[in-house]
Amino acid sequence: MDSRSGAASPSPALPLEDRIAALTGSRVTAQTPLLGGCVAEVLRVDLDGAAPLVAKVAAEGGLAVEGFMLGYLAEHSALPVPRTHSVSETLLLMDYVENDGAGDRVAAEEHAADCLAALHAVTAPAFGFERDTVIGALPQPNPWTENWCDFYRDRRLLTMGRIAMDSGRLPVETFRRLEAFCGRLERFIEQPPRPGLVHGDVWAGNVLFKGGRVAAFIDPALYFADPEVEIAYIEWLSTFGPAFHRRYQARHAPRPGYREARRDIYNLFPTLVHTQICGPPYAQMVGDILKRYG
Repeated sequence: MDSRSGAASPSPALPLEDRIAALTGSRVTAQTPLLGGCVAEVLRVDLDGAAPLVAKVAAEGGLAVEGFMLGYLAEHSALPVPRTHSVSETLLLMDYVENDGAGDRVAAEEHAADCLAALHAVTAPAFGFERDTVIGALPQPNPWTENWCDFYRDRRLLTMGRIAMDSGRLPVETFRRLEAFCGRLERFIEQPPRPGLVHGDVWAGNVLFKGGRVAAFIDPALYFADPEVEIAYIEWLSTFGPAFHRRYQARHAPRPGYREARRDIYNLFPTLVHTQICGPPYAQMVGDILKRYG
């Protein structure tokens, strides 16, 4: 079944253009490859008499959760995201978002800061999410948890560390050091004032700009967290520059201890994710962070 329409989804065995035509009622006139992630093939699809769409296609499945997250953001936040048209495990259809680069970079980054500050103000009674999500192709378990340190230790650091160890990309000794560090994590991680909804994967490829504003955030990895995890990740990847950070900090100044320790510790999780994806260079970075904090 198609999760948006309630109608039976076309068979995945059909040619893609036939599946899209059955779902949209329009003939496909062109398909253009777009840059995509590690989960799916991504295409711009031009239609006869209708606006173009983006089609994500994954023969092995896994797209329904992305469609769910985009729908959740559209319903529960003001974050600009593409509208989804059809959601299934193997095919996700959504608006094609016109974009032209940042243009006026300062204005674009200030708008991004406003967007994320508003997102982080969306709150919940606990940390986690109403369902498990993914970051790229990797799992993010999200059971509701009242204590943030417990959630970050058990559902992020140890979960991803174990995945990377089991795959052979993180040395067993480094994982043992991670376990020991997690045993004293409460020395560094305080309970934030409240949970905030985070996009979870704000790197440059997941932010589309047009006319000096954010046109859309794509490929979310949602959960309710300490919003500082989002800012730490943005700093780690240099997603945005000074204009973003000035604007965001004017609304949410970092709490004491962020720059001294929490920024590095919050970036342990994406470093573990990259260790699983890319291997040794990031495994070394994990070891360096653990060494830094004893």
